[in-house]
Amino acid sequence: MLLPWFALAAAVVPSPQQRPCPPALGQGVECSTLKDDQGAWILFARPKAGNGTLIVHAHGGPRLGAPQADDPDEDLVRFSALVRAGYAWAGTSYRRGGYGVRMAAADTDRARALYWSVYGRPGMTLLHGQSWGGNVAAKLAETGVLDDEGKPLYNGVMITNGVLAGGTKAYQFRVDLRAVYQFYCRNLPKADEPAYPIWQGLPLNSKLTRKELAARVDECTGVDTPAAARSAGQVARLRDILAVTRISEGQLVQQLAYTSFTFRDIVMLRLGGRNPFDNSGSRYSGSADDAALNTNIPRFRADPDAVSALAFDSDLAGRIVLPTITMHANGDPVIPAEGDAVYARTVAAAGNARLLLSLRTSEDNHSKMSDAEYVAVADALTDWVRSGRRPAPSDVFRRCDGLAHGKQGCAFVP
Repeated sequence: MLLPWFALAAAVVPSPQQRPCPPALGQGVECSTLKDDQGAWILFARPKAGNGTLIVHAHGGPRLGAPQADDPDEDLVRFSALVRAGYAWAGTSYRRGGYGVRMAAADTDRARALYWSVYGRPGMTLLHGQSWGGNVAAKLAETGVLDDEGKPLYNGVMITNGVLAGGTKAYQFRVDLRAVYQFYCRNLPKADEPAYPIWQGLPLNSKLTRKELAARVDECTGVDTPAAARSAGQVARLRDILAVTRISEGQLVQQLAYTSFTFRDIVMLRLGGRNPFDNSGSRYSGSADDAALNTNIPRFRADPDAVSALAFDSDLAGRIVLPTITMHANGDPVIPAEGDAVYARTVAAAGNARLLLSLRTSEDNHSKMSDAEYVAVADALTDWVRSGRRPAPSDVFRRCDGLAHGKQGCAFVP
């Protein structure tokens, strides 16, 4: 089973150690770090001329390696515009690598609790999640943003390019990709390797590396070979795989890495080898021979207990209690933006549509949107909390334009 939610244990608060801030934060910022009692590395950044608001960040991934002391730096640098705008920051590596939305949510809230213990409760605390961290933040927003007396620990939530359809739905396009790829390429696994069900990603003892995976994909499709040098077979296989799955050529290796290494983590380490994925009823189209594809593609059915466990850990019920803004790039090549619409319907079905504002941009990036957009969303959320008035999308657009000072950087769309 996936790790259950647990309450923060009473413990002696470790003293954070001062350290140099990443240069991207500019001048006038103090940074400190500590390792919590669960093994997570936590990084704090505090502008000396701050605006009194703390942002608690849930990072994406999931990263699969063991936590390292400098893991939170990457996220702080990526969102450094928020600190330069006056927001304090608390980010965590999580206690371990690998999947576990509720585990990561608990670790995120521990970063908040430790910041409060060390520096005192700020005037306002916002929760932010990016990518898979959006799923983490959204789960925390439904399960852990109120104290034992029912009073809010956070004031608002912002989720950017987030995984908001939940684990049982959000990865179906990757499930389909893995099956389609294996139909055409037959090298995950190869014929001369021990067979394993492709829904498990890789065998637990597999030594396959990301580089070796990329080489197999290139051997089959020529995706890393100049187009003019690809064989006719590579051209045909690549064309069909991309047409059926609607994955971009530049994302093929990255998405297959997810279906290999992250699926292995989910299935073998978190679900005890049980299968949460299903393509038994999927119909595939867009290839040169859809009949052959649908007749011969690897098929598999999900284990209901595995689906239930994954749903408990990562699916969302829309039971939000705080003002929430989501922002997603329409052209996000990693996480389809349609997941935000799924989330909006879930929130509305729970009767909480008044607490959600969903925004889109015309960008085609996943890991980083524009600095002005992040700050505009945080500022709009802050005003929403203070005034009690849900902003209109046009309010956020105008705010972003003012922050960008007429320069490119605001790509919001109606």
